[in-house]
Amino acid sequence: MNQPGGRSVIRAGWLALLVPLALVAGAVLPGLAGAADAPKPPTVSAALQKPLKAIQDLLTAKKYSDAVAKLQEARALPVRTPYDNFVISQFSYQAYYATKDYDNAVKAMAESLDSGFIDAADSAKLVRAIAQLNYQLKNYDKAIEYGTRSIKSGGADEEMYTLVGQAYYLNNDYKGTLGFMNSYVDELEKKGSAPKEQSLQIMLSACLKLQDDSCTTNALERLVVHYPKPEYWQNLILSIRKTSRGSDNTTLNIDRLAMEVDALSPGDYADMAQMAFEAGLPGEAQKVLEKGFANKVFPEGREKEREVRLLESVKKLAATDKSQLASLESQTAAAKTGNPDVKLGIAYLTYDMYDKAVAAIQRGIAKGSLKNPDEAQIMLGVAQLRLKNREEAIKAFKGAKADPNLTRLAGLWALRAQQG
Repeated sequence: MNQPGGRSVIRAGWLALLVPLALVAGAVLPGLAGAADAPKPPTVSAALQKPLKAIQDLLTAKKYSDAVAKLQEARALPVRTPYDNFVISQFSYQAYYATKDYDNAVKAMAESLDSGFIDAADSAKLVRAIAQLNYQLKNYDKAIEYGTRSIKSGGADEEMYTLVGQAYYLNNDYKGTLGFMNSYVDELEKKGSAPKEQSLQIMLSACLKLQDDSCTTNALERLVVHYPKPEYWQNLILSIRKTSRGSDNTTLNIDRLAMEVDALSPGDYADMAQMAFEAGLPGEAQKVLEKGFANKVFPEGREKEREVRLLESVKKLAATDKSQLASLESQTAAAKTGNPDVKLGIAYLTYDMYDKAVAAIQRGIAKGSLKNPDEAQIMLGVAQLRLKNREEAIKAFKGAKADPNLTRLAGLWALRAQQG
């Protein structure tokens, strides 16, 4: 995962934004007449015209250190008009930036911005540039100040939001990071737009710094909704494993989701296959082992030989089991509780007989008296998902409400279903 601040969000060449502001010779020097009825442009005072002309010539000649010295002389003049100060600040940030004195450059930029002589369009560009340079200088308070100013003006893009979020984070203000990024991400999602992955990573990192499990889960869930990468699913599933610590049946259900999203750890394939086998689901055990072999998760040697023998065994059992399903229909239909129907439905699901799986599990849920009603809802949702009945799948997943661990797992399945 990219850490906040791990790569710059500043575009190379941002200084180009300053060029229209910096080349102000036309406004500084006398002799530029506008239209007869146009307002007279401001000019520098008589005392500063000669020094500023010399400074401008030095900048044109790229003698930046000499220009800095002359600018200091200009600033020392006792009487200066507001426009004099504006022009001095314009020339100052060119000279300071060229001499790599970035601290004074950004101060001069701020002076120019607050002068009142810059129009709205150029002011917006300058605010953005000041935020960016402060970020590069690790002046994070100022980066936040000017970044927020850019956002409030309505001209900020995603890059500026990311910059401000990173500045909060790098300033060790993790609560501020979450407050800012949550508001931004909420706004995007309400508009139907996907937030940048980096924005969600900043949120996740702040949650981890705060050691807030609920916050971490929320950030991971948002990541898997918008960027369903296996590593995000792995982290999300790991969080539910840590809190569940339930029965083998709960673990098996967690593993089912992990395999669905390619987040099953190599060492979990054999355990999952064994649990499915012991649950009377040889068809599922066969699928798990076959996927494990396809993914080459079993190391060479005794372990692989053992899994080869287990696969051969479950294949035979699965063939027999599958051939008997039809004869079990009448038996399960006559049962007073829904447990046999649900078990049959899960078996149908493992053999990709999704229509039959839905019918059997729905029949079992309708009868009631289930030992594990949440598992029934989850497996019904999975069967509907296989049939591409996404809305029905989500409805089924939301029906899991009895067991907190499985309820949460069902919520993750619902996230999976929302991805289409």
